[in-house]
Amino acid sequence: MSRLPRRAWLLIGYAAAAAALFSAPLYLNDFRLNLLAKCLAFAIVALGLDLLWGYTGILSLGHGVFFGLGAYAMAMHLKLAAGGSRIPDFMGWMGLTKLPWFWEPFKSFAFAAAMGLILPSALALLLGFFTFRNRIRGVYFTILTQALVIITVTLFVGQQAYTGGTNGLTGYTKLFGYSLTSGTAKTLAYLATAAALLAAFAVCRYLVNSRFGKVLRAIRDGENRTRFLGYDPAYYQMAVFAVSAGLAGLAGMLFVLHVGIISPTMMAIVPSIELVLLVAIGGRGTLIGAVIGAILLTQAKSQLSASYPDFWLFLLGALFIIVTVFMPGGIVGLIRQARQAILRRRSENEITLDSIVPKSNGVV
Repeated sequence: MSRLPRRAWLLIGYAAAAAALFSAPLYLNDFRLNLLAKCLAFAIVALGLDLLWGYTGILSLGHGVFFGLGAYAMAMHLKLAAGGSRIPDFMGWMGLTKLPWFWEPFKSFAFAAAMGLILPSALALLLGFFTFRNRIRGVYFTILTQALVIITVTLFVGQQAYTGGTNGLTGYTKLFGYSLTSGTAKTLAYLATAAALLAAFAVCRYLVNSRFGKVLRAIRDGENRTRFLGYDPAYYQMAVFAVSAGLAGLAGMLFVLHVGIISPTMMAIVPSIELVLLVAIGGRGTLIGAVIGAILLTQAKSQLSASYPDFWLFLLGALFIIVTVFMPGGIVGLIRQARQAILRRRSENEITLDSIVPKSNGVV
């Protein structure tokens, strides 16, 4: 297959997928549409994780923190919008009579949206500066991201007067004065999530096909060799870590609009591991695999956790082991292997046919 037809088929596939996403409100009820919207939000996180893990070789088990920071930023604005001039109810229960100073700017939607992107990216950049500059990588970096999860969750639970504690932030129903529970608002929120996913996919695809993406793959395959070629891997690692965290924050903001609650449990270690599993099942190092894995696993979790709540965590652990050992390429890897096997078999059949039926030399 020549290069141009392959690109044409890719464009047709992307266009068909985009059309299916944007037309979903026409054939899905409110419940299914809301579930699909959550899947798409998690797909945005998976794209960022794929940039970091699949293309750069850096495994993070702390992306739940970045997801939660973005969600809390948006939830703070929604909570203030719901309360009007009153302080949030949980602050009154804890004895506060005045809105804390750091809550004041979140009355602005623009500020909350900006903080939902800036705070996760800044935290990732700070953590990356102290780790990548000191060449801390591999399992040591993964352990540090888990420590970040524990510290953040403990902080948010302990500061109940300012964060809502274990209950988190909930009880908000309006955005820009419109009810979030109405069918129109749910449809608009879904379309915004679908558009954000397509934009995130386009940005990630541009990055991996650029020179920046080539350096990321070089770092993944041989960090020392990349350094000897004159590149400083630390700068690229910090940059991709910040971009990945920013995408997680964006997903968190969108997630809050569909679910209506954010709590510290959503930033814990288990949700962070689930985010990594989305990429592993779909196929790391393949952006489309991250999206496929996010949609399939989130749908499966919704079905199985409702029917078998105690069994779901065991299944999650088994999936992680099976994918790591037997399916390192994920679903997309299996599809590629099947395609290569078909092409190989077709090539062998053509060679066999040529050996049985010799070409004519023009003599009758």
